[in-house]
Amino acid sequence: MKVLYAKESDQLSRWAADRFVEQLKKNPKSILGLATGSTPKKMYEYLGEDTRAGKVSFSQAKSYNLDEYVGLASDHPASYHYFMQEQLFSKVDFPEGANTLPNGVAEDLDKEALTYDRKIQEEGELDILILGIGSNAHIGFNEPNNVFEALTHVVELDESTRQDNSRFFEKIEDVPTHAISMGMRAIMQAKEVLLMAFGENKAEAIRDLVKGKVDPQVPASILQLHPNATILIDEGAASLLSEEDRESL
Repeated sequence: MKVLYAKESDQLSRWAADRFVEQLKKNPKSILGLATGSTPKKMYEYLGEDTRAGKVSFSQAKSYNLDEYVGLASDHPASYHYFMQEQLFSKVDFPEGANTLPNGVAEDLDKEALTYDRKIQEEGELDILILGIGSNAHIGFNEPNNVFEALTHVVELDESTRQDNSRFFEKIEDVPTHAISMGMRAIMQAKEVLLMAFGENKAEAIRDLVKGKVDPQVPASILQLHPNATILIDEGAASLLSEEDRESL
């Protein structure tokens, strides 16, 4: 696991975008793993700019997202379907039907989770996957637990996660209590993983990821076992690490 540091988060977002560009140039039919939230927004902005400039094309690629809230339809402004359409899908040239997210309003949520997991496995490994990290070290919506959940599953969100995400809703009561999350098998099978963390509120999670033991109570710690994982952290997120723990970008 490599830990790369830059003082400014924009530099890290540009680096991550460049890795996606390189992957798509190497294999235009790449299977991409995508994340939502504020952390990857600048990276997606750069990819939109690169597409408009003719530097990259998504025209043969496919994508699978990490998660979706239970109970939010795809056209709900706080859904991850909506976020991805606004932040990336409408800015690049994915073909119609190339982007897949869990259905948070499926009649049978457990069946939806297993179907989603099977779709990913049928594709083979994700070629490159972008991750954020929660303040409690969750990745996707894999919350702290006694075990690492292998398969896509319905998860009850921790109160800390709901508090963190309440900024996207009018009030905390509007934040869904459950989500469908990609499991650890698909994450760990990805050929390359990039995890980005910005700000001091992620510093403890990053310290536990980098310095702690592999523990399902620190879900992101499983990335210590990944053969090609890169952690991208800015000044705030790196504040509890020593210079020896990281490498400057």
